[in-house]
Amino acid sequence: MLKIFKNSTQIVTVDSAGINFKRGKELNNIGLLEDHFIVVEKGIIKDFIPNKSKRKIRADEIIDCSGKIILPGLVECHTHTAFAGSRAEEFKQKLAGVGYEEIAKKGGGINFTVMSVRKSSFDKLVEIVRPKIEYFISQGITTLEIKTGYGLSFYDEIKLLEVINYFNKTSPIDIVATFLGAHTFPPEYKNEQDKYIDIINNTMLPHIAENKLATFCDAFCESTAFSPAQVDSIFTKARELGLKIKLHTDQFNSIGGIDLALKHKATSADHLEVVTQLDIDKFAESETVAVLLPGVSFFLDYDFAPARKLIDGNAIVALSTDYNPGSSHIANMNLIMSLAALKMKMTIEETISAVTLNAAKALDLQSSIGSLEIGKKADFAVFDTPEYSEIVYQVGKNLNCMTFKEGELIYKSNTC
Repeated sequence: MLKIFKNSTQIVTVDSAGINFKRGKELNNIGLLEDHFIVVEKGIIKDFIPNKSKRKIRADEIIDCSGKIILPGLVECHTHTAFAGSRAEEFKQKLAGVGYEEIAKKGGGINFTVMSVRKSSFDKLVEIVRPKIEYFISQGITTLEIKTGYGLSFYDEIKLLEVINYFNKTSPIDIVATFLGAHTFPPEYKNEQDKYIDIINNTMLPHIAENKLATFCDAFCESTAFSPAQVDSIFTKARELGLKIKLHTDQFNSIGGIDLALKHKATSADHLEVVTQLDIDKFAESETVAVLLPGVSFFLDYDFAPARKLIDGNAIVALSTDYNPGSSHIANMNLIMSLAALKMKMTIEETISAVTLNAAKALDLQSSIGSLEIGKKADFAVFDTPEYSEIVYQVGKNLNCMTFKEGELIYKSNTC
């Protein structure tokens, strides 16, 4: 079936000339096309044709995008969407000046979310997660990564992976599963860390790999979480079993996580709020993507990652919401882009590259999604505005009005 997407005022291709990521100053090159239409066949981009062309195209369907712009489907490359329970009461306490340790002693913090997940059945988690995924789709997101990390036991981590995989099979978008059993130590193993590491390495990871439940293995390398040596042990086992690597690191302390990510050829190193200049320089020659999470800095009123230094240092930079119940209860990608521009001094063009092609690179999917190039999937986000800068200028406002996955309409707003 041949489809034509016509009459858009702008097509933001994020064309990479086949390189499939953008490093440093190249993030500013968004491949803007005007007065063109897109030809799609069998869910794949077939051609871009100038409106003035006299070529005759016999289309089975014509999608009118008058007054709108077309972007690649957005890629959400770092979320903790699979959780249960609300921490709104905890948020209120934080605003009143109550410290995290005191909240934790009262049963709050991450352990509250863990207990909520453990009490929730598979069906209940599906019910909770479904509207969250639908909200992402309404923003033009066509690929979504979801991590575990709130089960912290064999049964509950596998339960979360089964929920994530259920949505990968039933959702109209692609859902990428990441195992984050090394998120924090569960209460029952707080004083027996070696035993929990052994469960991850010799029980959880083999089962996950054998049943193909996750694409990535992630860990939180932090002074209050997992040490570099502990993460190294987990990643060594994960790679032996064929899992790809992602890493939470340099959020509050720089304890060697960047070297660990590079050693294990991590697809991405995420957070980087306190990354040192020495480690920034290491990204210049690496294909490990620096995934920045400005929503966390905003939500926690904490330092923003040094985006300008990373980009000027020739890194591959991506952006994500880090949607989670504790440190970034933000599922709005538009807000993330605006924060990146306002607080991290990224250009509008850089933010677009960072939530499309480079975010796809952070999931190792850059050869098929993330940019509008001939031969790639026809994943489109259609924004109800004639000029792409409005996406970042309209802070917190969702301008996406149609989402297409492989050329098929999967979302349309009431105003479109």
